[in-house]
Amino acid sequence: MSAVPTVHTSALLARHGAVAAHGLDRGVAAHYGDPVHEQRALARGRAVVDASQRGVVTVTGPDRLSWLTTLSSQVLTGLEPGRGTETLFLSVQGRIEFAPHVLDDGTTTWLITEADEAPGLADWLTSMRFALRVEVQDVSRQWAVLGATRDLGGRMAELLSAGPATEVSPHDAAGEPSVTSAHVLVWRDPWPDVAEGGHGYATTPEHPGRSRAWFEHLVPLGALPEVVAGLEREGIGLAGSWAAEALRIEAWRPRWGAETDEKTIPHELDWMRTAVHLSKGCYKGQETVARVHNLGHPPRRLTFLDLDGSQHTLPEAGATVEAGGRVVGRVTAAQLHHEAGPIALAVLKRSVDPEAVLTVRDTPGAAPDAESEPVTEQWAASQTVVVPPDAGSVVGRAQGLMRGPRGTAR
Repeated sequence: MSAVPTVHTSALLARHGAVAAHGLDRGVAAHYGDPVHEQRALARGRAVVDASQRGVVTVTGPDRLSWLTTLSSQVLTGLEPGRGTETLFLSVQGRIEFAPHVLDDGTTTWLITEADEAPGLADWLTSMRFALRVEVQDVSRQWAVLGATRDLGGRMAELLSAGPATEVSPHDAAGEPSVTSAHVLVWRDPWPDVAEGGHGYATTPEHPGRSRAWFEHLVPLGALPEVVAGLEREGIGLAGSWAAEALRIEAWRPRWGAETDEKTIPHELDWMRTAVHLSKGCYKGQETVARVHNLGHPPRRLTFLDLDGSQHTLPEAGATVEAGGRVVGRVTAAQLHHEAGPIALAVLKRSVDPEAVLTVRDTPGAAPDAESEPVTEQWAASQTVVVPPDAGSVVGRAQGLMRGPRGTAR
């Protein structure tokens, strides 16, 4: 059984005005009192986001990159130090189980994950070591992630080098040993470029993700307040997780635990462009990846929604999306964008007409008392197709291919 992730509480949550986030971002601040201003500053490169709730797993040893390549959807052998990529670890059925961001520094491969991913990923990788020269460690409580729209790694390293090492606590809030070096690693998000061996399903001539650069900086957890304070002295403020989510949604960027569920395959979220190499050797889930891409279509598709701005609230993750009075999907994430207004991502059935008028319905919270009906809120939504209904391609399917006796599916 996988370890249960401990709930991390950031030291920055003690700041005046900080409002705690929930869900994937629990343990850090959703905002610090002015989410729209924070989002503008983040978009302009004048703020950083505390993402210290994220998980971090390290893999060391001379076989690490070739070993990870055999287990995952991406080719990591020969990954250049400092170059960011991402990969997927799939089930036998091709469903996404883990989706880490990957960075190698020449001696260690760093896997940046969601908090809920890290313990399970570390346990599973450890179970797959066999006789190979690799070591796996969950270092989530030793390292913190700071997100930004520009690379601030050099400046963070300078702040750590100049700071008094004796002021960095030898233990973090959970009692784990803290790292006190001035080492700062920076992962650059490859989205939405199509990596070598990848394939992009979004057919828009100008992908909105190209206007969003994103960097994740790994700094010692015990030095997090020191680094942030140093950046603030230079005019780089602090933004909450809501700001980062708004920019992610605008960029159509999938996130593990938000857009994914127990049935998600990479094709549905356009994750084939950055996390899957279609020509690599055998790995768990490869048959599904190849079959859906070459012979069929994913059963669901990621969609961007512009929501009716007349509402003063936003739908929760899980709110239903309806077309013609029937449920055709669910909202995965929604935020108020500082320019575009209320926006969301949703995963819909492939068969939904791209021109259909959609309605989002949400019943937030419980009824105020047992005799009251829950209050349902709704939003009109216009859709922008991210993964088109005809994603994948049927190419000369031979009669009986991938079929069992009498045409039944195998």
